[in-house]
Amino acid sequence: MSILEVKNLSKHYGKGDNLVRAVDDVSFSVEEGEFVAIIGASGSGKSTLMHMIGGVDNPTSGEIIVDGENIAKYSADKLAIFRREKVGIIYQFYNLIPVLTVRENITLPCDLGKRPIDKARLDGLIADLGLTERAMYLPNQLSGGQQQRVAIGRALFAQPKLILADEPTGNLDKKSGDEIVQLLKVANLRYHQTIILITHDINIAAQANRIITFEDGKIIKDERRPIEEHENSNEA
Repeated sequence: MSILEVKNLSKHYGKGDNLVRAVDDVSFSVEEGEFVAIIGASGSGKSTLMHMIGGVDNPTSGEIIVDGENIAKYSADKLAIFRREKVGIIYQFYNLIPVLTVRENITLPCDLGKRPIDKARLDGLIADLGLTERAMYLPNQLSGGQQQRVAIGRALFAQPKLILADEPTGNLDKKSGDEIVQLLKVANLRYHQTIILITHDINIAAQANRIITFEDGKIIKDERRPIEEHENSNEA
């Protein structure tokens, strides 16, 4: 079942000789439970694509159908609710609230939506993230890798339809980056989250079970890895 359908999606900036086709008539779909990596060089349009899928930016034309609804037609208010309830976005620079603790940052989307907090599930997730001893810490008391773990926890806890990760390892050392990718794989396999990962690193992209290559605003390659291979790599 497709959780995401992108149909003839475009995002243009400028006019005439200054026209930039950041995303140029792109179409693809993502099945529920897939782990998809979108890879491309800086400026290829992959982050612009993710921002539109996440309801952060509006397309010039085309459709973005998430869970059966075309969010490209949503008002600003409906997009705000969509971002809070249907997608979890993980950014390169964490975007944590500095005055909130680890627990409070993770539950923030549910708090904003006035949704009940399952404390047992919260404690279990914090343990899975390796943050039990730091649950009451503020972001400035954490390492970069730990802050990114909190950002992943925030994305997971609200149980969104999609998790969108935009270069989530780009601000981390290799060890911390590898740990973040492993957490995303666990989220995909254990929690059955649908994940779209944006990266320029082929080694990171290779952890997904599908790789979409982006260049000059277009998809130039779409490769699927055998599910068995993907699952075996997670058990290694």
